[in-house]
Amino acid sequence: MLYVKDLKKSYLVGKKNYPVLKGVSLSVAKGEFVAVMGPSGSGKSTLLNCISCYIPFEEGRIALGGQELKGMDETHLAKVRNEKLGFVFQDFMLLDGLTVKENILVPRIIQGKADREGEALADRLIRLFGISLIADKYPAEVSGGERQRTAVARSLINHPLMILADEPTGNLDSRSSRTVIEAFENAKQQMGATIFMVTHDSFSASFCDRVILLRDGCIYQQLENPGDQRHFHDLLLDAIREMSREEEPDTSRS
Repeated sequence: MLYVKDLKKSYLVGKKNYPVLKGVSLSVAKGEFVAVMGPSGSGKSTLLNCISCYIPFEEGRIALGGQELKGMDETHLAKVRNEKLGFVFQDFMLLDGLTVKENILVPRIIQGKADREGEALADRLIRLFGISLIADKYPAEVSGGERQRTAVARSLINHPLMILADEPTGNLDSRSSRTVIEAFENAKQQMGATIFMVTHDSFSASFCDRVILLRDGCIYQQLENPGDQRHFHDLLLDAIREMSREEEPDTSRS
């Protein structure tokens, strides 16, 4: 589904070049729920922005559904973003003047496909994510968790190859975060969705099939979920602590 090979990205600040991604390689299979974690500055957001084609990269390959993304013009990139990728952001990105159902239909409206099939799919997603009672309400009238579940539903309305989620639980309390992760799990189980999520939240990540830890622009470790969420959470916390210890300067000789 997603194939990234030897991805390199740097930023020019003044006359100095700062490498952010230093040869990242990974793959995500169809129907897999994968999280990327790492400290601030590790390259998580840059990786997501390269995959979504919002920023260019210098070296490497990114293929989505067998299609190479490098070298596409902006028209084709916009088509990929609208038809093959679904997006879920930390701050929801819902339109205040539209109802919950209308927000879910926005990608279809952009494509001129707000037809009977789109309406039926929107209704199915509304039921799947438990937001039937708020379908005719506006974003300001519902909770943060309900807004984010609306955003997850919107990300699926075009049957994308992959959902890209950027800190989707970052603005939510623990209870609301759990309902959003349940929405992703439902999307995976009921609709075969493929999800690639950047997060700081180890609890949310512990529900994923696999977690990729980034450190200083490189993959530090990949952890597979053994099938026990609590045990996987403990494994994640141990790996994060170990990664943090290795980042700390050695002051024993000073």
